[in-house]
Amino acid sequence: MASSEGDEVSVTVRFVGPSRPASLSLPPVVKVGELRKRIASERNLPSDRLKLVLHGKTLHDKKNADSVEDATVKLAHGDCLMVAVMPTRPAKHLRPEDSDDDEEELKFEVPQTAGPWKRKIFMFLRHKLRIPDIVLMVIFSISLKAWVCIMLWFLLAPIAQKLDLGPIYIIGTGFLIILLNLGRRQHGELSAYSIFNEDFRELPGTLNAERFDRDIRAGRL
Repeated sequence: MASSEGDEVSVTVRFVGPSRPASLSLPPVVKVGELRKRIASERNLPSDRLKLVLHGKTLHDKKNADSVEDATVKLAHGDCLMVAVMPTRPAKHLRPEDSDDDEEELKFEVPQTAGPWKRKIFMFLRHKLRIPDIVLMVIFSISLKAWVCIMLWFLLAPIAQKLDLGPIYIIGTGFLIILLNLGRRQHGELSAYSIFNEDFRELPGTLNAERFDRDIRAGRL
């Protein structure tokens, strides 16, 4: 449920700027995210840029930086909620050269559509283990199927070593990776290697010793 049971309370919402204050009837206990969306819909404001302050404390959608649980807030009759619309960042070409915004853009964030377990793993790796963002980007860009194959490879590696098949295991893995990453040509598409083409046809513009000799004999060079 979005809120607990009980009568609604009247809360005054004051906006930073020339906007007039508004009075809203809200549940006594409500999620901060839903409260943000409610206020944004009342005044047609961007919900992702709203900053909510209640009793001098900024309200956040999550309980803390390491949590994925939604934060809730308790409201009472007569409470005054301050709302500010945060300005958008200027275009990249308008930012000063010494601005740190470019570094912030490099920070990796999991998509909003990611499952809760994936977000928990992300929070643990970033905030507990302090793994760099570039490493997190690599970790979360690999599919689950690929991770299963990697774990299976490491599980089978000790067995191959005990059977004295370590070099063959590694070489076979390399050939398997090459075979799995070979592209497939479309119908009528020529290969870059003429030996694989019908009548050993070459790609236009291919330069080899035979063509070089032919151009010299024809006086083209």
